[in-house]
Amino acid sequence: MWDRLHLIEDAPSYGTGALAAVLAPLYEDEHGEVRVVLTKRPDTMPTHAGHIAFPGGRPDPEDDGPVATALREANEEVGIRADQVEVLGFLPSIDTVETPMLVVPVVARLHPPVQLIPSEREVDRIHTPRLADLADPGSWWSVPWNGWEVWYYDLDGDTLWGATARMVRQLLGLETHRGA
Repeated sequence: MWDRLHLIEDAPSYGTGALAAVLAPLYEDEHGEVRVVLTKRPDTMPTHAGHIAFPGGRPDPEDDGPVATALREANEEVGIRADQVEVLGFLPSIDTVETPMLVVPVVARLHPPVQLIPSEREVDRIHTPRLADLADPGSWWSVPWNGWEVWYYDLDGDTLWGATARMVRQLLGLETHRGA
């Protein structure tokens, strides 16, 4: 599955608006299957409540770019340590609809051991689906909305959709970038 990833080498440029960065953490499980780490945000969160998302968020003043933001947030949300992360590349930046914000996705490989520890405040549940399952176009469905195709994927009763679904689909080559 590693050779199926659709990445860009350099961090996408972004303007002066609201920004965020997410980490798309990938790792091989004990059976050699490549998995991705996704979180379900608590229903009590002020933004994107109940949504499935990559670990990430807005930059802190001390963050030196999107990689630093993504690494810090992944550590805070699911306990991923920076020393176990190998940045592989980026996906095109993407606008979110609910909160107008430009998100820079950082794609990384996690080196073992992978031990995910959810933040009680920021994570209700951690999902680690196989990339092979997410890469199956027949497992996705879409609904047209305001000129966009909004894609959905069932994750054990939770629904992956919106900006995170677009990022996952771009990562796997199921969707091409339409501009941020």
